[in-house]
Amino acid sequence: MSATRSVTVPGSRTPQRKRLDAPPLPGRMLTGFVLFVICLVVLLPFLGIVSTSVAPTSQVNDAGGFVMWPKGLDFSAYESIFAGGVVTRALLVSVGITVVGTLISLFVSAMLAYALSRPGTYGSGFVLSLVLVSLLFAPGLIPNYLVVKQFGLLDSYWALILPTALSAFNVIVMRSFFMNIPKELIESARIDGAGDFGVFLRIVLPLSKAVLAVIGLFYAVGYWNAFFTALLYINDTAKWPLQLVLRTYVVNNAQLGGADLGTSSDALPPQASIQMAILVVSIVPILIVYPFLQRHFATGVLTGAVKG
Repeated sequence: MSATRSVTVPGSRTPQRKRLDAPPLPGRMLTGFVLFVICLVVLLPFLGIVSTSVAPTSQVNDAGGFVMWPKGLDFSAYESIFAGGVVTRALLVSVGITVVGTLISLFVSAMLAYALSRPGTYGSGFVLSLVLVSLLFAPGLIPNYLVVKQFGLLDSYWALILPTALSAFNVIVMRSFFMNIPKELIESARIDGAGDFGVFLRIVLPLSKAVLAVIGLFYAVGYWNAFFTALLYINDTAKWPLQLVLRTYVVNNAQLGGADLGTSSDALPPQASIQMAILVVSIVPILIVYPFLQRHFATGVLTGAVKG
């Protein structure tokens, strides 16, 4: 579609549309080629990971552990990691931490952001200053560890949730979004007898689905991909999340035996197939969730960040 611009014809008060020339065909072809190459660069590694995870054992061994296109399908690697061993348990831990942590983070962040967005809130200026300062000065590793230890959270799932339950950046984005909600709606709810908490639950949250979806995705990706907090605070391997298992058995190339996977060692597929299957399992959930929330990004982030 050709772009247009407004021009005013002499002697006329009505602006007229003047068509601008479309980009030349060679330029469009070059742009399309560059985009195609970028898509290949992004998709080919992922295709290799999926192909290796479902390729037959003989092909994986002949290819040296990495297959770009499988000659047949073999799902024994997925059957092995879902047999009830360490990967299955870690997947359940990651799902639980992500769901519970995202809900807690969303609720706490939304309440703080709403309180900071209302004019006249007692102490809002001081609290907002603390939030902004936390963006500039992050606590060190040792203070974080000492705080978690002092509260008795070591080797607890709460150590993976509570220290990162609140993000100052997300609070500021949500505050900016809440400040754009018409004051008349809040005042009318107060006239009907609703208190602050009632206004927040019945008026503010239903109108903020876009920013809640975007910030919720930010929190969910953070909880899902986090492994360093588990490395610091979790000593019991039975409580490891999936990303720590991924780091141990894929990045560090530790061997997964039948006892680890809960299956017979004689029927194990190649280690490369098992590692690629774990990678796929760690990537796919976010890829499934993202398309459903992508349409909220423009409304949620841009409205909260630009207009505020």
